[in-house]
Amino acid sequence: MQTRFSDAQLADPDTAASEKILRACVHCGFCTATCPTYVLLGDELDSPRGRIYLIKDMLENDRPATAQVVKHIDRCLSCLACMSTCPSGVNYMHLVDHARHHIEQTYVRPWPDRVLRMMIGLVLPRPGLFRLGLQAARLGKPFARLMPTALRPLLALAPARVPPASPTDRPQVFPATGTRVKRVALLTGCAQKVLAPQINEATIRLLTRHGCEVVVARGAGCCGALTHHFGQDGRTAARANIEAWSREIDGAGLDAIVINASGCGTTVKDYGFMFREDPALAEPAKRVSGLTRDITEVMDDLGLAAPTVVTGQRVAYHSACSLQHGQQVRAEPKRLLAAAGFDVVDVPEAHLCCGSAGTYNLLQPTIATQLRDRKVANIERTRPDLIAAGNIGCMTQIASGTGVPVLHTAQLLDWATGGPRPASLPD
Repeated sequence: MQTRFSDAQLADPDTAASEKILRACVHCGFCTATCPTYVLLGDELDSPRGRIYLIKDMLENDRPATAQVVKHIDRCLSCLACMSTCPSGVNYMHLVDHARHHIEQTYVRPWPDRVLRMMIGLVLPRPGLFRLGLQAARLGKPFARLMPTALRPLLALAPARVPPASPTDRPQVFPATGTRVKRVALLTGCAQKVLAPQINEATIRLLTRHGCEVVVARGAGCCGALTHHFGQDGRTAARANIEAWSREIDGAGLDAIVINASGCGTTVKDYGFMFREDPALAEPAKRVSGLTRDITEVMDDLGLAAPTVVTGQRVAYHSACSLQHGQQVRAEPKRLLAAAGFDVVDVPEAHLCCGSAGTYNLLQPTIATQLRDRKVANIERTRPDLIAAGNIGCMTQIASGTGVPVLHTAQLLDWATGGPRPASLPD
């Protein structure tokens, strides 16, 4: 794609990076076939190629975002299926993130949208506030019809019960069982440890059982993905993580930084790019990104112990977009589940998003619900006993549309190799 950016524009590092991405696009349109919004809506401007044209026009002409641009960029799930499909290697993730930051700087959203985004950006990354918010939402559910339309998706997704905080989420060190083979840091995250603290607990048991010393580093918290993909400031949270893990790396050392929420993992693996122009953090960020692994990557490298519980249950593995497209991790989770004794079945249209996409189901509930229903129908077609996934957002989204139990991959691997039976499974 030809571009006409001025030298002054290209002096900005983000614009220079976007210009290279735009020039890589050859207009082939392969991305349209795998884009969930294009598949649903059939609008060229709701395809990656169409959005690239809109972004190019906006950035190249240094124009404020228009309502049309905002509409179609907001509809993008950032599922990154287009990046898996693109034969030219177009880094759509970095391009659309730049576009979203430009939108936030140049476009004034209607006040209900501004308030909703501000509230989500304030509450979700802060576990204490998020827990209070969920408790309030639980009480407000009976009055959902009286609430503003924008708030109803938040109430719908709120769980019936908010679990208590887990003691494992505090800064501490969990010793390896037996001979230590790795020392790893675990990102306990923000929303996940409020919605499903049992995932971190299962992850720690699984890792320590396989010879890993697990560190929950002081100062590490939210990965910054939520606000970053809003076009807001995600760098503050990211900086805190880089500094926290750097202290561990420079101290007793780390063999890996383990992430068990794939949306977070995609962002942490991108810290090196995010801080490439920061003189103080460029190298530490690159080092942190280089050490970051999904829990299934780490377990695949360690080798799963022989299962102590073999149920033979039929498991439909949902491959989260951030894992299969964002991190290109596809075979490891299914290989591990099979080694744990589960009968793993492929889900039709596995490349299509479930509609969660971070906060997408809160901001674009109509499209998100259509995608959820399509995903659930494809999953239920396989007649599974259980559904496994590696991202809390996907788990919450899919569980809202099916009665089949949805568990994290780490929970099933923990159970199979000596951990407790997950409490959410029916007797």
